[in-house]
Amino acid sequence: MPIDLDVALGAELPPAEFSWTSSDVQLYHLGLGAGADPLDPRELRYLTDDTPQVLPTFANVAQSFHMTEAPTVRFPGIDIELSRVLHASEAVIAPAPIPPSGTGVAVTRFTDIWDKGKAAVIWSETTVTAPDGTPLWTQKRSIFARGEGGFGGERGPSTSSEPPQRAPDHELAIAVSPQQALLYRMCGDRNPLHSDPEFASAAGFPKPILHGLCTYGMTAKALTDLLLDGDAAQVGSYGARFAGVVFPGETLKVSIWKEGDAYQAIVTAPERDDAVALAGVEFTPAA
Repeated sequence: MPIDLDVALGAELPPAEFSWTSSDVQLYHLGLGAGADPLDPRELRYLTDDTPQVLPTFANVAQSFHMTEAPTVRFPGIDIELSRVLHASEAVIAPAPIPPSGTGVAVTRFTDIWDKGKAAVIWSETTVTAPDGTPLWTQKRSIFARGEGGFGGERGPSTSSEPPQRAPDHELAIAVSPQQALLYRMCGDRNPLHSDPEFASAAGFPKPILHGLCTYGMTAKALTDLLLDGDAAQVGSYGARFAGVVFPGETLKVSIWKEGDAYQAIVTAPERDDAVALAGVEFTPAA
């Protein structure tokens, strides 16, 4: 069904209440590789019973954490087959540390819809508050819908971004374990592309690929550990654009540049000629 821009743009979904526990947070952190050194006090802060510190990127999966089925892409004015959809970008802004357990009320609205001709780019913003109205976080997301362009909307700006043209201020490596995708899928994304070799082969990949949100979260943790001494409460905002695939078992390279009070980064796979996995990474410490 073509996108109905008049209906979709600005549409707001009904408030959705959801809850999470400290065990959910611990499992999410384990899915990102936390605890690789079980004697490191910084690592154990992510895994403390009842009161683990919470990476802000948990907010990007908190609402869907307990899903066991693939999501649908059916909203007011929007009805797209899941197979046509690619996750394009993700970002989170947290005004204060996210509690290790709690209840949130999410309100999602569609802020921009760009007509790229052969595809559509759909932007949404989700604000999450506690039941008493206290702001918890804001999540921004875009999806790329193949074959859904041509509905007469504006083309929108280019999303390409180049890293600074100088040597990185920092570089670090992130080891992706062979079972990383199998563990991370327990955080709510059961797409067989990440677990079933036959399904991945039919989709054109030599083996299952890692979830983009896992690469995204692993990078946020690595930046937090390097730049903020592992203190997740000091992360103000974080976002990235999904630019390529990652395979379990690889080692990723993160190149980091300090730009004012924030950091920019790019994540590549050195074993595949530095193929880009995440681009336009923006990491801002809390004020």
